[in-house]
Amino acid sequence: MKVAVLAGGRGTRLMAGEASHPKALFEIGGRPIIWHIMRYYAAAELRDFILLLGYKAQEIVDYFVSRLPYEGRDLRLQVGKSLEPEFLDSGPEAQWTVTLFDTGQDSEKGERIRRIRHLVGDDEDFMVTYGDGLADVDLRALQRFHQSHGKVATLTAVRARSQFGHVEVAADGAVQEMRENPMLPDWINGGFFVFRRDIFDWLEPDDPLETGCFRRLAAAGELMAYRHEGFWACMDTYKDNLRLNELWEQGMAPWAPWRDA
Repeated sequence: MKVAVLAGGRGTRLMAGEASHPKALFEIGGRPIIWHIMRYYAAAELRDFILLLGYKAQEIVDYFVSRLPYEGRDLRLQVGKSLEPEFLDSGPEAQWTVTLFDTGQDSEKGERIRRIRHLVGDDEDFMVTYGDGLADVDLRALQRFHQSHGKVATLTAVRARSQFGHVEVAADGAVQEMRENPMLPDWINGGFFVFRRDIFDWLEPDDPLETGCFRRLAAAGELMAYRHEGFWACMDTYKDNLRLNELWEQGMAPWAPWRDA
């Protein structure tokens, strides 16, 4: 099963002003977050990747060409020019197949997915994930859930923590309880999708995915949610990046089961 990673983001909230490199290359423990995401999928024996590039696409290409060990036959570059890098045949990444595809600098997420129809091939199902999210989702259980219901699309629903402390106040103004960063009650879209190939029939040009395609699927009863109660984090801000780096340094990174293997 192929795994498409949305890696076209700018990372504008990770630093003041325009980001110096793509969001997918911001590091955790000295490695880009996109590497962490791919290692997580690879740990579940999902190693056939399509990276949907956008902002500063060439920098992601350069990272994969010059810094990661791949067998040459497994790295297919589709960003508008042919490169002939030297590859090292070592390390776990040598088992990956990676297609790098430029889906446009400012394309909507749905449009990025729509443009890789020819790369998915004849696979009935394929996975998609955001290039800034980490979790300890059971990817095989997610896959089984998707196959069990027969609908077009499955998203992973997660619970997020509040960014602020919550105060419970009585009618007379007395503070009854204070909770620091409590878990919010509602489910949110955590990424980690599984799609049937039929998804391409639901995607429209310049589709924003969440407010476009997903709404149409939900209205038709073709969108299901796999509930995940475990760890989930999004690297959306500088504070998020610091927290994820702290977890990594403390050896408390739930998305990295390979560290204990």
